[in-house]
Amino acid sequence: MTDQVTENRRQVGVDQHKMKKSDKKTDNAIREALTEVCEVALEKVDGFQWLTHFANYSDFPNSLAVVCVFDSCSDLSNALNDGKGDYLCRLIDQYLRAMGIQLKDMKKHVSFDSEEACRNDHDGKWSLRFNK
Repeated sequence: MTDQVTENRRQVGVDQHKMKKSDKKTDNAIREALTEVCEVALEKVDGFQWLTHFANYSDFPNSLAVVCVFDSCSDLSNALNDGKGDYLCRLIDQYLRAMGIQLKDMKKHVSFDSEEACRNDHDGKWSLRFNK
């Protein structure tokens, strides 16, 4: 799982070389917390594949965005209909709060997507999809 997230972050151009040292530490802590979320979600949420995050640290934590990716559009639809979107938001909130990051409305910071939709719309190129 971590290799997939690392590869997707590389594709979308997450460049830690341009970040301040304190921002790098925050980003690494978020990555560690979200890796734990991902491990739980892989076990508990059918069709869930991976997640990633983006942030503009000059407007943090307001700019924090987390994208949860499912295998197919039908897996995503089923998960959302079964309340798993809310479950993932609560899980992300729990792990971020544990590291001291509190967001007023987690649902505004979390979005959902699927590998299938990316393949159909952007030939599987997440960098194009995330930078749209």
